[in-house]
Parts: sequence; C-alpha cells; structure tokens
Amino acid sequence: MERFKYQDIPNGMFENLISTEEFINNSSLDMHLLELIRLRVAQKNGCAYCVDMHHKELKHIGETDLRLSSLCVWKEAPYFSEKEIAALNLTDVLTKMSRDPLPEEVFEALTPHFNKEEICYLTLAISQINTWTRLVKIFKFTPGNYQVRELV
Repeated sequence: MERFKYQDIPNGMFENLISTEEFINNSSLDMHLLELIRLRVAQKNGCAYCVDMHHKELKHIGETDLRLSSLCVWKEAPYFSEKEIAALNLTDVLTKMSRDPLPEEVFEALTPHFNKEEICYLTLAISQINTWTRLVKIFKFTPGNYQVRELV
C-alpha cells in the first residue's frame, strides 16, 4: 500500500528532481551507463520500485538478461567493461559511504575512462538516484507498474 499519492508530494519537488535528471541525461555520459548506475543504486538501497524501473529501462535499450542478472554481483562477473567497473565501483562506494575519504584507487580507476567533467556528472548521477530511492522508499510506491516511455 502506497503511503503517498502523487498529489501528496509538495509542488515542485518532482519537477526539480526531474530537471536535475534531464541535466544529467543531457551530459556526455552514455545513457546505458547511467541506467546501469541507477539500477545498481536501486539494488544496493533495496528499492523495489526503482529496480523495476531501471531494469525495464535497460531491457528497453538492449541490455542482456545475463548482465542484468549479474549486476548485483558485478565484481565477480566478467561481463562488464573496465569503464563500467570503474563507474560501478564509484557507485558502490558513494552509495554506502563510510566516514573515510574516497579511496584513491577508486578515483584513479576512473581517470582512464572519464574526464573531470564526466566524473562530476557521474557523482551527481549517483547522488540523484540515491535521492530518488530514499524518497520512493518513504513514499512506498508500488513496484511492477512502471512503463517505459517511448521517446518521440
């Protein structure tokens, strides 16, 4: 049972989050990578609604069942590129943050694949989906009903 309906959400809240989402989506980062990050954060945060959404988005853009089912164990799976591994490692570290500084090896693994601007976008994308998962968990949106929208 949902705790909140869309009309219960303060005016402007979703609109501003969506504006940030569009800013990220229009960056130089690949949408496929962004969706992998979003699904990984949803998995780590236990957000069933977001797992459903980003799983469907990835299937829609051609992701394989093998990689989708292996994302939760990406460190043991040989199906991800070095670029994806660097981004997923940053995703895991920033999603379950410790009080310690970001390990230098996490940052250094990014630099062969991403420039400074892209690292900023990656960080914002990870922060953004963490925000969404926390909101959706408190709102208790019902998973399973998400429909991928076709771009016109």
